Amino acid sequence: MSATNTTGIAATAPQGEALTDYDRANVKLYMRLLDAETSGATMAEMAQVLFGIHAEAEPDRARDVVETHLARARWMTEIGYRLLLAERED
Repeated sequence: MSATNTTGIAATAPQGEALTDYDRANVKLYMRLLDAETSGATMAEMAQVLFGIHAEAEPDRARDVVETHLARARWMTEIGYRLLLAERED
């Protein structure tokens, strides 16, 4: 995996039931997170590769960014994708 450019990556992912511009812009990142989790990547590996954060140097920041983005990625697979598809039908 190559590192994702961290420009524009929020410290925490959106919450709530509305699809956001941030979600739309980061669908690929969400899918990469889910793929990394399925592949058995550690939180530290996800933080480093996908967000450019060294988990040993910044453990709280690494945990927060990975956990919130992973939660949002899961939300996208359960609810958010339907909202995204509905937008494309309009």
